[in-house]
Amino acid sequence: MVDTPEDAGQAQSQEPTKTIYDELPDAPPKQRLKLTWVGKLGVAIVAFWLLMVFIGPYVAPFHEADIIADDSYLPPDATHWLGTDYLERDILSRILWGARTTIGISFLATLIAYLIGVTAGIAAAVVGGWTDTGLSRVNDAILSLPTIMLGLLIVVALGTSIPILIGTAAVIYAASVFRIARALGQDIMVMDYVESAKARGESLWWIISREVLPNAAMPL
Repeated sequence: MVDTPEDAGQAQSQEPTKTIYDELPDAPPKQRLKLTWVGKLGVAIVAFWLLMVFIGPYVAPFHEADIIADDSYLPPDATHWLGTDYLERDILSRILWGARTTIGISFLATLIAYLIGVTAGIAAAVVGGWTDTGLSRVNDAILSLPTIMLGLLIVVALGTSIPILIGTAAVIYAASVFRIARALGQDIMVMDYVESAKARGESLWWIISREVLPNAAMPL
């Protein structure tokens, strides 16, 4: 059977059209979260205490402020599983009651710190120039101060309310998150798949949301 010119033209028309972007590298595939046994143990411990945030006061043997012992610093026994403190209060009950406040403050402080640090760090890495210089100098100034001393000064000046404690911890932790996010952002911005996105004319926000943040999420 002899191919006619019409058949050859149809075969050529069925071939996919190549563009100048076909040879550009694609972004690496998104990684699945895989935990080691240490990571799984950590998740289990965190999940347990998150559960205690909701049910801790209901499963505690006593109220956190009840003075129920005849002596202070009693050793663990069948009634007081973790003993008593210097005010003759049950330590296990105080831990279960206090989980709500402690974990709540820690969670909010960490969440705010990551929001501040990741936002500022990625912005400094992507925009560069004076934005990077200004944010980095402010961050270096915070890191140069002793964290405990800085926290104490803020608490003494503004008070010891829970919002001030959360804000103080968030600012202190955000400085470290900023350095990590900025370093990751700078490494990703020079990758080939980011250059490909720039060559396609993608917007800056598209590059941040589709290329930088997904590939920085696992290390962060």
